[in-house]
Amino acid sequence: MRNPDYTRNIALCLRYEGTAYHGWQVQSNALTVQEVLQNAIEKVFLKRLDVKGCSRTDSGVHANMYCVTLDTDMVISDEGVVLALNSNLPSDIAVKACREVPLIFHPRYDCVSKQYVYRIYNARIRNPFLVKYAYHYNRSIDVELLNREAQAFVGTHDYSGFCSVKSDVEDTVRTISSARVYREDDNVYFEVEGDGFLYNMVRIMVGTLLFISEGKIKAGKLPEIIASKDRNQAGKTAPPHGLYLNKVVYSENIYANE
Repeated sequence: MRNPDYTRNIALCLRYEGTAYHGWQVQSNALTVQEVLQNAIEKVFLKRLDVKGCSRTDSGVHANMYCVTLDTDMVISDEGVVLALNSNLPSDIAVKACREVPLIFHPRYDCVSKQYVYRIYNARIRNPFLVKYAYHYNRSIDVELLNREAQAFVGTHDYSGFCSVKSDVEDTVRTISSARVYREDDNVYFEVEGDGFLYNMVRIMVGTLLFISEGKIKAGKLPEIIASKDRNQAGKTAPPHGLYLNKVVYSENIYANE
């Protein structure tokens, strides 16, 4: 049922496994999460609706929490939206929650911070069950050292040196509120939260920390590398399949029951 006199702004909280997709944003020559979601939305809302996302994600990157919004005049309950969309989505994308939000709410511009987690499987032999979900790294990792080094990322910096050369973003200053490296058994995690991230920024952070672990970059050099704004001084770009958009934070919790 539709109510043409009332437009609703609906926020969806998604979770997706990004292996099969070339990131979030619609592309003309590749399958993306946004395209698949819009296909499901069209089946449920009987229109091809515009969908706004909270962030771009790279090809092969996963999301534990991803926020999108859409405008509609269809009257359908939040639970009904969740059930209907999930019945039309493939198994690697799921809608976790649905809430009506103010019309002015935008999932990208109203975001206070994002948290990313990069997962490394740190063991001599690869785990076949993790090949899509963690970067297999078989060298020893000194977690305490890398956690100390990662603190250099905290603060407001120009991250030009931690951005892909393909990026055309003009403002490369970002504020990182927290960064840490920790181990759980054979898994090593890099967790970082900030007000925004550049293209490939987290993956370059991880690659740089691994270069420090390998002795290719001297411990204590990170502040100098950040200040240089030179991509060539930072480390490699870690592969995408270990990266997760883990949390998106808003000034008000739009998913109050999550």
